[in-house]
Amino acid sequence: MLCVYVPNYALAVARRDRPDLGDVAALLADKPDRGRVLALDERAAACGARVGQTVVQARASANDACVLVHDPIRSHLVWSDMLDALDAVSPLVDDTAEGLAYLEMRGIDGAPSDWIARAHTVLRDFDLPLRVAIAPNKFLAHAAASVADGYVCGREDVRALLEPLPVELLDLDPKTIERLGLLGVRALGDLARLPHGPLVRRFGKSAATWHARANGNDPTPLLPRAHEIQIDAAMYGEGTADREEQLYFALRMLTDRVCSDLARMGKGAAMVQVSFECESGDNRRMEVGLAQATADSRMMLDVVRAKLEGQAFESPVVGLRVAVMRLEELGTPATLFAQREPDPQAIALALARLENALGASGTRMRAQAAHCFEQRFTAEAFAVGAGEAPTTANAAHPVPQLRLLAVREIDVVIRANEPVLVGSPPRAVTDCAGPWRIDEGWFDGPVVRDEYDVLLEDGQLYRIYRQGERWYLRGAYD
Repeated sequence: MLCVYVPNYALAVARRDRPDLGDVAALLADKPDRGRVLALDERAAACGARVGQTVVQARASANDACVLVHDPIRSHLVWSDMLDALDAVSPLVDDTAEGLAYLEMRGIDGAPSDWIARAHTVLRDFDLPLRVAIAPNKFLAHAAASVADGYVCGREDVRALLEPLPVELLDLDPKTIERLGLLGVRALGDLARLPHGPLVRRFGKSAATWHARANGNDPTPLLPRAHEIQIDAAMYGEGTADREEQLYFALRMLTDRVCSDLARMGKGAAMVQVSFECESGDNRRMEVGLAQATADSRMMLDVVRAKLEGQAFESPVVGLRVAVMRLEELGTPATLFAQREPDPQAIALALARLENALGASGTRMRAQAAHCFEQRFTAEAFAVGAGEAPTTANAAHPVPQLRLLAVREIDVVIRANEPVLVGSPPRAVTDCAGPWRIDEGWFDGPVVRDEYDVLLEDGQLYRIYRQGERWYLRGAYD
């Protein structure tokens, strides 16, 4: 198994696009102002910056660091091009994540050193900090790539490879890593020496996988990626379009062609890419996301036109290409209450016009876990058609939403500086979180209060706070 690994991939791509930075420390944030740190390099980490901090907090620790803004579309396109290049090394490529891929090398001519050199050759033009390693299975190959570029791990080298590596390589959550640390388990070698049965009984079934990988066993199969099919149509050398009506007429002809091909395949496209070649030599490329995969040429043209409303060409268009990508099986959704469902294509049209009007400043709100109500929402840039499905972790552990109520004074009995009885008549507190100190009104007179989340015996979850000697009800969780 050959592993291709780019450490800190998203930051590496953003940094590659800024060759003027040199050796300056860098932070990768979701947005330039009031954003949060998504990744950072070793120099910024050594200064005290951490992932998850706000840009202001990180810059306070690493004041010389350069802040780069994450471009998810750009990162995805670069990684797709890298995967296409790896097809020349092996036809079976497992796209595990952006910056991490595995290649099945059974039956490929050459020695391991030849395979590593071949991977470096096909990826040389991408100019990224690449690590390539070979091992008997996926986990060992990733471990070898995390140690050094060019590492070849045989069966006899497994123990020596895994013994000193940290347990974080198993991609565990912070609480589990902390629990293992209390047992003195900080390296994979420590985990491998633990008895299998007691470990599984204490940490659950997933601990069996940790133990197996710490001993060099990983039965995870290689899942080859599906190659993306792209359908396009072009018009070159058929005259020029110097008026808006001519350009839209040409776009209609090309969208009709590609949608006819889509209909014959029974596919729908979730993205349209339009390329323009102007008489002055100016070449432009525009990507338009669709809310739902479709083969309807009229809807496709309407969304493209909405995105074109803010474009201006300095010379006539002499070449035009329309390509549809992200193909999906075409079907008509049928629901019991279809008449109440919003039209997804109408939403796509509205979003395209909003993106065209707002540009990079377009944002959407996202809920996040925080004890303060004011910190439960964050604004981030949105891309049309880039909706995210909820992760398994979020689906299994939804974040309760705090509903603010009219503030009123309540009766609270405390013991050991924690609420034990709340309300009238009093109800026992079964669980309590807090306090969180809140400081407000610096200029109009400071207001200081301590907030608590309390779970009562009847199942109600409330946010209460103490200000001075009095207690108040602030909100309830839904």
